[in-house]
Amino acid sequence: MNIGMRKTLRERLAILSDAAKYDASCASSGTVRRDSAASGGLGSTEGSGICHAYAPDGRCISLLKILLTNFCIYDCAYCINRSSSNVERARFTPEEVVWLTLEFYRRNYIEGLFLSSGIIRSSDHTMEQMVRIARDLRVTHNFRGYIHLKTIPEASPQLIEEAGLHADRLSLNIELPTDTGIARLAPEKRPEGIRRAMGDLRLKIEEAAEPTLVTKRRRRFVPAGQSTQMIVGADGASDATILSASGRLYASYGLKRVYYSAFSPIPDSSKSLPLVKPPLMREHRLYQADWLYRFYGFGIGEITASRPDGMLDLDLDPKLAWALGNRAEFPVDVNRAERERLLRVPGLGTKTVKSILSVRRLRRLRLDDLARLGVSIRKVQAFITAEGWTPRRLIERPDLEAMFAPKPQQLTLL
Repeated sequence: MNIGMRKTLRERLAILSDAAKYDASCASSGTVRRDSAASGGLGSTEGSGICHAYAPDGRCISLLKILLTNFCIYDCAYCINRSSSNVERARFTPEEVVWLTLEFYRRNYIEGLFLSSGIIRSSDHTMEQMVRIARDLRVTHNFRGYIHLKTIPEASPQLIEEAGLHADRLSLNIELPTDTGIARLAPEKRPEGIRRAMGDLRLKIEEAAEPTLVTKRRRRFVPAGQSTQMIVGADGASDATILSASGRLYASYGLKRVYYSAFSPIPDSSKSLPLVKPPLMREHRLYQADWLYRFYGFGIGEITASRPDGMLDLDLDPKLAWALGNRAEFPVDVNRAERERLLRVPGLGTKTVKSILSVRRLRRLRLDDLARLGVSIRKVQAFITAEGWTPRRLIERPDLEAMFAPKPQQLTLL
């Protein structure tokens, strides 16, 4: 018997669910609405349960997030499950993953499945096992909940295409922001092959989106699109380099999301890796900067221009850091400014700006009106004018940045 199968199902579930925490992109936003209540079957892509993740639209979602196995034939230096690592190993059979998904759903623990895996035997063998799980859930058990598969770029295009027929979202991980980093830390992987697989998947998604000549209906194929994951901090790339790579990925492959995963050095690693562990705050700042690029109209160069080393400020969110470095752009009149300028005001989000544009058609906005819209007056008051309010020389204060800096905290010796 395989050594990874000797453990009980409960023991393997504990190992493989814990190992899956290094895989990002588990939100179920963007897919089509499916509900078994009217059409029969099992599951739904909507609703809420025990929360394991948040979708970008704010919904709580719960997914069974596991690896098929943490065995792997690759020796990527940044991966806890690399072949030379001494982690405890385990694996599921496809039938066990199907059973767990159905049983967890019936107990209202989850709303879907997030499945990734180490590479066992070969890329095609591993991908075939994952496709088999998705196919059995959809076809044999009529499971209509959410399925996200972390696919393997080196697998055959036919297997990836079949995966897209059953999954809501597919991920093809770019791994690192530069080809040089991949060559040094994951020499068994080929960045050109990863990009080719992402390009092929984009073409298939766009082809499926076109209505057929006969039925005028669109084919169901990865309705929530594709995403990718990027390791942050393993290869020494700056935030500017990381965000530039993300921008190219969005533009070239129509990605729904680039996920950032902060690298944590492995104690027994024999590879040459940076000694400094990047804080999770860096990962958080990258997500904020990514959001500014995608939804607020900021250029990547603008976001990362505040520091000469191309790194984001860990103490200030990227929008606030940009505003403090471009004070000549402020104050902005909330009663007259166009949407694009309002979106650059620290403390104003897309929903708030939409509300401002709607309300100001009926009346001139004052600070207390903004407060009723949920705006932090402390954060915005230096950057706006409103009815009865002007910041005077507040925007010119040399200590303005200090007003927004996090308060000092008492550290414990224990």
